[in-house]
Amino acid sequence: MQPTRRVVIQAAALGALALAVPFFTQPAFAQSKGTVGVAMPTKSSARWIADGDNIVKVLKSRGYTTDLQYAEDDVPNQLSQIENMITKGAKVLVVAAIDGTTLSDVLGQAARNGIKVIAYDRLIRNTPNVDYYATFDNFQVGVLQAQSLETGLKLKEGKGPFNIELFGGSPDDNNAYFFYNGAMSVLQPYIDSGKLVVGSRQVGMDKVSTLRWDGATAQARMDNLLSAYYSNKRVDAVLSPYDGLSTGIISSLKGVGYGSGDQPMPVISGQDAEIAAVKAIVAGDQYSSIFKDTRDLAKVTVDMVDALLSNQPVQVNDTKTYNNGVKVVPAYLLKPVIVDKANWQALLIDSGYYTKQQVQ
Repeated sequence: MQPTRRVVIQAAALGALALAVPFFTQPAFAQSKGTVGVAMPTKSSARWIADGDNIVKVLKSRGYTTDLQYAEDDVPNQLSQIENMITKGAKVLVVAAIDGTTLSDVLGQAARNGIKVIAYDRLIRNTPNVDYYATFDNFQVGVLQAQSLETGLKLKEGKGPFNIELFGGSPDDNNAYFFYNGAMSVLQPYIDSGKLVVGSRQVGMDKVSTLRWDGATAQARMDNLLSAYYSNKRVDAVLSPYDGLSTGIISSLKGVGYGSGDQPMPVISGQDAEIAAVKAIVAGDQYSSIFKDTRDLAKVTVDMVDALLSNQPVQVNDTKTYNNGVKVVPAYLLKPVIVDKANWQALLIDSGYYTKQQVQ
């Protein structure tokens, strides 16, 4: 028996509906381009939190799945986290090392699994298994820090002599030596001429370094310097390579009366333009910091990831500077900028890096 016209129409309609329903009710998910492991050193620094957030944001916008881990400055913890990223099948590792000398074995494991490695802001040393390096011009960071002291003390105008103390970064961070050497390229001529006097005579990274960039360690050292060398004279300037150290140094100085009406704060440098440091700059406690826009560094890093995974040339602008002890690691260097009381709002607020409420 042939079906009636009504039955045929109903069947056709149901068939069309059956075909249409999956189209409208089942969302289409874009396939991930793969997982990128991001190993960060610690959440104790606002700077590293911003780095992690910015990298993840850009990676996700480009279609990647992310595995972001913080090791809280514990080297075995970071090694374990990276091993887990390898086991879970990450295609690329972006690593800001706690100790740049401890990753040889785990990065060898990554290489055997065909995983590419980008050193992020801190050079990974003593291994052939680091492919690229994304960072700022670290020598220039030190130059800018010293130039800010030069400006604050009016050394170019012939002022002086002034008493200065020097602080360095963590001796297990390759960047710390670039910062220090860059700064000393500016300060050493003034020390040689007597315009700057290091009251403690503590010069060189072997004497002024600060393990793990720890602010409490810097504060304790400043306490000791003030007690031993400045009972009857003042500190006019402090070279500090990082805002977290500057905070500890400022606390020490305030503890013995600096920052009061008849005892102005020394000219103090810093780095990373952390919110606490910006507030200190506005208040006049810290003279300057160095702004390194982590949004730009995140984009450069993810551009490297894209190029690596699509077999395209990776853009770099330095192929000579960063020898990790085994190879020269090709790098992309971004430009750092001095931030001080005159320009902090234009650099940090108007650019959208911070809101004004954050620094008030």
